[in-house]
Amino acid sequence: MALVTVKPTRIDTAIANEIAHNTNSGLEHAAQAMTWGADENVLLALAAAGWLYARLRHPQQRPVADHVLMVSLATAVLPHILKSLFDQTRPDRLTVTGHWRGVPFSGRSRDAFPSGHAVHMGALASAAGLLPPTSRRLARTLAVTLSLTRVALLAHWTSDVVAGFTLGVLVERLLRPFTLARSRQQPSSALRGRP
Repeated sequence: MALVTVKPTRIDTAIANEIAHNTNSGLEHAAQAMTWGADENVLLALAAAGWLYARLRHPQQRPVADHVLMVSLATAVLPHILKSLFDQTRPDRLTVTGHWRGVPFSGRSRDAFPSGHAVHMGALASAAGLLPPTSRRLARTLAVTLSLTRVALLAHWTSDVVAGFTLGVLVERLLRPFTLARSRQQPSSALRGRP
């Protein structure tokens, strides 16, 4: 049983109504295909594969691979915990017009807050700060785009996506000192060991 009921804002409702009245099945199918890029199972599999690859082939990348795997695990669990505490109806359960135009049904009807996909993407966007500038911009653009598919599909209210994305950034930043602390200490201790 949820402890807190979250109501959509007027802006949330206005955006959802606009999408419901102006979408079509082609846009919805494209958004539905794209949204898989932010699915927790896909991201956990990619993080685990990257971690294993770093272990076997690129030992110098192990700290970053460890960090990405830990962040992926945390952002996979946290939304499930929060959804058990918060109760909010998804916008796709409140539209008839949208379904006529191709909007699919998403997940459990009362699990709108926060968007788990956006939590993952917020963490990805934050972790992208560890990448070179071109890769960083690409990762952040991808993270925002994939998060917005949740709004386009009416799977989440805009505020759910903003809250989820922000939460993902916070999780990544809070874990960074713990998961990357060893890698920051190694170069300085190696320098001290030199004659």
